[in-house]
Amino acid sequence: MTKASLLVAVVDDEEPIRKALMRLMRSAGFSVDTFASGPEFLQSLDTRLPDCVVLDLHMPQMDGFNVQAHLAQKHAALPVIIFTGHDLPNARERAMAGGASAFLRKPVLDSILLGAISAATSSGQPGGSLNGEQIQDGNINPKSKNFPERSQQRTPESPNTNVLDRHGNGLPQGNQTNRK
Repeated sequence: MTKASLLVAVVDDEEPIRKALMRLMRSAGFSVDTFASGPEFLQSLDTRLPDCVVLDLHMPQMDGFNVQAHLAQKHAALPVIIFTGHDLPNARERAMAGGASAFLRKPVLDSILLGAISAATSSGQPGGSLNGEQIQDGNINPKSKNFPERSQQRTPESPNTNVLDRHGNGLPQGNQTNRK
């Protein structure tokens, strides 16, 4: 399946986030539908099923966990990438246990998000897993030789750390400069 034929659904209650993600994904060649709420997105599934969902956790009416649970019951093979600005205790574990392909914290590098979408939609595995490994915190394939060694990882206190490994340690995110 080519990027141009992939449909990504973005579910986030914040309009500026939806617009920014739509622009990013379209510039990367994806088709995009955006939804301001979980119920609006779930209703759309009657007419159009996306190839991947980028889902915010904290929304009014219905939170992302409830949307994820509904998807797991009716569309188990649909990859879901959790994208949240509120990383509450146990949220990552709950999302991954619910079948999420990735758990990313806002803000995230464009390349990390696009990589997670590409990996989730190209794996051919339910839930976007790669060789039985789920994508966690931006780590697309933990068994890859490109996976950072612990000595290369940033600490959780490091600036610009928004992607964590499965142990909660910050991962390097490329060439970023600290902005004040």
